[in-house]
Amino acid sequence: MTNYRIIDKETYYRSGVFKHFSEDCKCSTSMTARLDVTDLVQYSKDTQTKFYINFLYLLSKVLNARDDYKMGYLWQTEELICYDTINPTQYVFHEDTETCTPVYTTYYEDYKTFYAEALADVERAKQTREYGLDMANHPNWFDAAYISWLSYDSLNIELPDGYLFFAPIINWGKYREEGGRLLMPVSVRLNHAIADGFLVANVYRLLEKEIQEFCI
Repeated sequence: MTNYRIIDKETYYRSGVFKHFSEDCKCSTSMTARLDVTDLVQYSKDTQTKFYINFLYLLSKVLNARDDYKMGYLWQTEELICYDTINPTQYVFHEDTETCTPVYTTYYEDYKTFYAEALADVERAKQTREYGLDMANHPNWFDAAYISWLSYDSLNIELPDGYLFFAPIINWGKYREEGGRLLMPVSVRLNHAIADGFLVANVYRLLEKEIQEFCI
């Protein structure tokens, strides 16, 4: 069961912005920035855990920390909602077919539980070549895709202007050494009706904070 609460669009703290970018100028806002993951890479090596899943956990924790990242829109009833929890849709790439399989992973605040479940989800997905996308039954899942082949500088996700899709879309690429630190490109896409430059930039700020606290 998906739990959410309905947001009163008249008293919503971003009501004016929401009205403009959901009616007059439907668009998204996105940003790519390099995140210092030196400490998280070292932590993963020291603990013999997978950097990818550790980052996925921290990303999911950050996006669940603030209501702005958990918004949704019920077009049938034209209701603005906020989910109690959002979960990551990760992707497993198959080298033999050069295709990917979406993996619906549940977010758990407890790190060890999340790590075990996310790892098991990946292993199960490796056994299939089905695409298996099922957005209708996973309304409160956000895209979390690792572009493992490139340490890129910019990335943009295009969606139809008329579609009020509020779930975050997060991509990240290979980290690379710069000035003795390991920097990783991370791209954040949010709908402008529920997010602006501050809220997009805040994802990076929160990730930096969570990485620091996680690695202590």
